[in-house]
Amino acid sequence: MKKVLIIGCCGAGKSTFSKKLHQRTRLPLLHLDQYYWKANWVESSKEEWTVKVQQLIQKEAWIMDGNYGGTMDQRIAAADSIVFLNFPTYLCFWRVLKRTWINHRKVRPDMPDGCKERFDFKFLWYVLNYNRTRGPGILKKLDLVKDSKFIFIASNDQELEDFLRKL
Repeated sequence: MKKVLIIGCCGAGKSTFSKKLHQRTRLPLLHLDQYYWKANWVESSKEEWTVKVQQLIQKEAWIMDGNYGGTMDQRIAAADSIVFLNFPTYLCFWRVLKRTWINHRKVRPDMPDGCKERFDFKFLWYVLNYNRTRGPGILKKLDLVKDSKFIFIASNDQELEDFLRKL
């Protein structure tokens, strides 16, 4: 495990798990949100984002957490290990609401400066629909690379803790 991609619904615990994995492996940790967003929730252009991801995946080793479907294929191709947090919608939604409430108007450590936590109904809708609209496609992508990469699909926190314990 030198290049580990961690994907899953918002609120599944990608950042939390990636930090724990980083503590175990000492691999460099890359939160994609820190590279994609600019201050005040300004998005990177498609072109600059593609270039940035290309630069990041060229690094010798990493733990990379985040979804960003437009660059998913190139990140899957570059990774040697992929962890998919395939958690239930209700849990992800609850965690996003809780995180938003607790961190409202604060910048979380895995976000860039100037991106204060806020209630965003479009984002909440995305979370509610992720497993239905994104999940099946991700599972298909992972099935295509299962013979050449280490794939771990977790559906709860205990499975993630067991994975970390076995490292």
